[in-house]
Amino acid sequence: MPYFFLRALLSFTMFGDLFEEDYSTVSDYQYGREKKLKTKGLEPPAPREFTNLSGIRNQGGTCYLNSLLQTLHFTPEFREALFSLGPEELGSFEDKDKPDAKVRIIPLQLQRLFAQLLLLDQDAASTADLTDSFGWTSNEEMRQHDVQELNRILFSALETSLVGTSGHDLINRLYHGTVVNQVVCKECKNVSEKQEDFLDLTVAVKNVSSLEDALWNMYVEEEVFDCDNLYHCGTCDKLVKAAKSAKLRKLPPFLTVSLLRFNFDFVKRERYKETSCYTFPLRINFKPFCEQSDTDDLEYVYELFSVIIHKGGCYGGHYHVYIKDVDHLGNWQFQEEKSKPGMNLKDLQNEEEIDDDPLIILKAILLQEESNLIPVDQLGQKLLKKIGMSWNKKYRKQYGPLRKFLQLHSQIFLLSPDESTVSLLKNGSLQAESHFPRSDQHIFKTLTSESPGLNDGTSCPHWFDINDSKVQPIKEKDIERQFQGKESAYMLFYRKSQLQRPPEARANPRYGVPCHLLNEMDAANIELQTKRAECDSIDNNFDLHLHLGPHYHFLNGALHPVVSQAESTWDLTFDKRKTLGDLRQSIFQLLEFWEGDMVLSVAKLVPAGLHVYQMLDGDDLTLCELEIADGEDLFVWNGVEVGGIQIPTGSDCEPLLLNVLHLATSSEGEKCQQLVESPHVFPSNAEVGAVLTALAVPVGVLFINTTDPAGEENWVAIPKEDLKKTFRQQGLRDRSSVLVQDSSDDNSLLLKQGKWFTGMNEVNWLQVQNLCELGSEEKQVKISATVNTVVFDIRIKAIKELKLMKELAENSCLRPIDRNGKLLCPVPDSYTLKEAELKMGSSLGLCPGKAPTSSQLFLFFTVGSDVQPGTEMEIIVEETMSVRDCLQLMLGKSGLPGDRWHLRKMDWCYEAGEPLCEEDATLRELMICSGDTLLLIEGKLPPPGFLKVPLWWYQPGGSPGHWKNHQDQRNGAPSPGGVWRAAATQGAPGDLHGEVSLRYLGDLEISEEATVAELKSQAMTLFSSSGFVIPSPAFLRAWTVERKRLGRLLRINRQQLRDYKLGRKTEICLEPLQEEENLGPQDVVLRTRMRLPGERAYAPCVDLVWDTARGWTAGSLRQRVAHFCSLPMEKIEIAKYFPEKFEWLPISSWNQQFTKRKKKKKQDNLQGAPYYLKDGDTIGIKNVLLEDDGDFSTDADDLGRGTPRRPSSQDALRERSRDLGCGATTPGRPRAPEASLSIHVRSFRKHEADAPA
Repeated sequence: MPYFFLRALLSFTMFGDLFEEDYSTVSDYQYGREKKLKTKGLEPPAPREFTNLSGIRNQGGTCYLNSLLQTLHFTPEFREALFSLGPEELGSFEDKDKPDAKVRIIPLQLQRLFAQLLLLDQDAASTADLTDSFGWTSNEEMRQHDVQELNRILFSALETSLVGTSGHDLINRLYHGTVVNQVVCKECKNVSEKQEDFLDLTVAVKNVSSLEDALWNMYVEEEVFDCDNLYHCGTCDKLVKAAKSAKLRKLPPFLTVSLLRFNFDFVKRERYKETSCYTFPLRINFKPFCEQSDTDDLEYVYELFSVIIHKGGCYGGHYHVYIKDVDHLGNWQFQEEKSKPGMNLKDLQNEEEIDDDPLIILKAILLQEESNLIPVDQLGQKLLKKIGMSWNKKYRKQYGPLRKFLQLHSQIFLLSPDESTVSLLKNGSLQAESHFPRSDQHIFKTLTSESPGLNDGTSCPHWFDINDSKVQPIKEKDIERQFQGKESAYMLFYRKSQLQRPPEARANPRYGVPCHLLNEMDAANIELQTKRAECDSIDNNFDLHLHLGPHYHFLNGALHPVVSQAESTWDLTFDKRKTLGDLRQSIFQLLEFWEGDMVLSVAKLVPAGLHVYQMLDGDDLTLCELEIADGEDLFVWNGVEVGGIQIPTGSDCEPLLLNVLHLATSSEGEKCQQLVESPHVFPSNAEVGAVLTALAVPVGVLFINTTDPAGEENWVAIPKEDLKKTFRQQGLRDRSSVLVQDSSDDNSLLLKQGKWFTGMNEVNWLQVQNLCELGSEEKQVKISATVNTVVFDIRIKAIKELKLMKELAENSCLRPIDRNGKLLCPVPDSYTLKEAELKMGSSLGLCPGKAPTSSQLFLFFTVGSDVQPGTEMEIIVEETMSVRDCLQLMLGKSGLPGDRWHLRKMDWCYEAGEPLCEEDATLRELMICSGDTLLLIEGKLPPPGFLKVPLWWYQPGGSPGHWKNHQDQRNGAPSPGGVWRAAATQGAPGDLHGEVSLRYLGDLEISEEATVAELKSQAMTLFSSSGFVIPSPAFLRAWTVERKRLGRLLRINRQQLRDYKLGRKTEICLEPLQEEENLGPQDVVLRTRMRLPGERAYAPCVDLVWDTARGWTAGSLRQRVAHFCSLPMEKIEIAKYFPEKFEWLPISSWNQQFTKRKKKKKQDNLQGAPYYLKDGDTIGIKNVLLEDDGDFSTDADDLGRGTPRRPSSQDALRERSRDLGCGATTPGRPRAPEASLSIHVRSFRKHEADAPA
């Protein structure tokens, strides 16, 4: 849905009819017109831009995938090998849902994506179908991963998918190479070697300045074994001196190089990105790094064709790719003229200067146009096509917006009135070339000439920057900018220089594409063209409202329909690119009855009626050039008169609808003491004194309504000399109010010295709607009133004007209506409008039933805390009624049985507030007012001063799944014995990665003045029925339960429950102990677990009581843990466990020691960030004498985080550099756990026997 439509819809939802007005007092003709929102369907993707290459849309976090897919797409040998696999081997999309069909969905989706990138005329392709075939969810598509990891996983998935097909060796044939590791004995010269395969070469970046240096270190330098580090030779059967080296044995046609830019600083304990300068060549000879052979040197020469770039840091960023267009598929138009023969160095230098002068470029573009005229939008596109950069990117910062630049050079450029088109002035085009210095004229002629063929055979492949959907040409020298910095190269792709492309593949995107995909893309392009034509028609068509002159008459200063608006107005949909003459001809064809001249004028609906403005002229101009808007009103007439009356036109004489107040005249012609309002229409250019003439007042004073800075309304007299001013000059607008005072009027009702004397600013109206569900011709009326008018008088007058039965006078009331249409509390008849706090202009509903008296309350009530619109019930009660009686009355009206209910008052945020506990108190005593909403909540309240506490029992080894039997406490009391399992948390005893199993015992009603020990004692009475045996309350530990997790520890037995400020929704969990416990106020209970040496597991949990009287420092805790474990303090490491993240955070005194070196004594507090230590937290303990690897995680932690298995020794270098498996995090910078990347592939192994030899 387009953004502008969402905004319009949101605004309508928020404001509703806030700005609607009623003009029924003017005429029956409706003011204004309801504008139709043009909603479009899903717009087709935009066509390809000037590069003729397609990008790939980002699904939220798939830039890494897009960069790799573009690299594979611009590897023609890979692309064509994939295209060579037909449906007979891969299957087809139509059969993918059949149970026995063997459809290899991933290769099929890759084929379709590559075909779309080659042939489909869209600016960016979608990878949604491809990622669906990977088995990815929307979360996976929003999460960024490492592109080097994706490269290996995608190739593995393809190999699995292609098992049993002729493409089973596709990855091996194109990307697999081998490395041989050799150890040479210095004595017997025996060579021991081991061969390894690789998909990509992983090279170091740290402390290395270039790719050649890294390769030299890896494949040229030797490692010598001597002295204390001898090698055991199998032939010599002894320790000898030896030399170890590695060489590249087999190079694939396409060599992928992964740069290890991410490392881990073990001192700062954080990951970082290597941003130092690291160069790599465009062309490289790998022979020095390979085994010696007689192969031609050209076999070892590789050329760079893709660079995947990472911008950002080690915790996030963005990928894009530099691609070399090997097959010349794209249009490279970035300063291509500089390579033309015959241009000397001076010309090139001058052209650099011209690129910085937009005036020269824009003139050159306009001179290429036949009429030197072009839309401004197209001028910007041609500028982008000419120089390869948009105006905003290259010139806006220095010269401002494009249209502003054209306006500032009006001596050269001519903008249309609506600034939609631009042309060169006649003298501007003649002077264009002479404007340049002689040295620049040659280049100017080059710029204005047509560009040569960009895909000619003499041109070499060019580079493009593909950044998701955006494709831009770049120069080779731009690659040097990716050597270092936050935005730098991350993966390099080389191809053998001897790989030659066939001539028929050059600039031919259809080459190698199978016929079924060609047909599919051709059909898709036709469908795109059709959709674009439809959207173009929708975009360029707009609605016009034709008001036919013969169907109108001129009345009260404006045009009004003779019969009805429907018969007087025709709606016409027309193409705004057509001319005014085309529109006139179309209207002639529609109106066969029309005779004589036809004039089209712009009209506008104003409160007074229809008014005609300027006449449209220029049949050769388009409607866009005439600035005709969508939904415009056009008046069709003869241009002279309507119904024999010559009508005024133009904005100067626009009719104004004024509300004129004056004293009413009785039937005998005498003035009454009552003000009446009547609408009058005057031309804007008429004199203000025309009001007196219209009312036949020979001498009088006019007052206009104004608002002072304080927001109060006042009536200000118009000086006599200002009566000659026009309405517009006086500042009057539609619906302005004017008060007329005749010289004979009673001054007690009028003004003195411009100030209101008797409250005339209180004169206004109230709108009353008929809601009595009785037949009436009138649905609503306006009743004039003042703030001192009594509500009863308004009600009686409304009944008369609505022509309702007189019986309603005894059985009806007025209720305010809010902006949402809700009826509010009825207003007592005896109140004045001021006492009822009703504002003028408010809407009231005339409803059946009497209003409450001054001693009664009108209340809303509903059942439950989830209040839905329209579910509220109403009741009138005495304010002296007790809460208990009110509850029974509401239960009876709701039809609810039983006595286990209580009342709560809805608070200001429309949620259930505190319960009305004092059932004998009156509603007035509890400050319940008319209009309040009360909620009927199930459950009986405890007596005052008592708490009703649900009790839970910690049950070790509870069986999984039992918690489902537990009913939510908010929906009703659970049955005793019900069990639920909550996620393990700080404070959760038992298994580290398991769940806390709690058993519901029942509810305990206890006084707030009772102590924790008394709570435990009373709870023991519930244990006997549950089968638990506890010697004494000292063998129990009490916790609060918060969100189904153990929360605070109620540590002091003699402390009252009131001191813990337990709310009425508090639940308590009791934990059994093996021995008595009497905790002090500064004792903290921690769950300690000793790590098992050589295993990624822990021993059972043991509680530790830590006295924090000496402070919450890491040193104090380490000392207590060391004493508890009978180990030296320096031989243990401890860490806090965060079960929600499956992470361990080591606790050390490192921060404190660091500050001591700075001579600043600073004590760390474990209660604060990042540890937030509290009762019940789990502390892991490691004996560094037995295990010193810094890892506290378990296999269950890896599973919970979704991280891959621990790295093998072969991957140690790579994994350490990227720190994918490191569990340590910086205390001050906690990071979310990284999730593993995977692609789900069906197994095709049973077809392996069918694979070709």
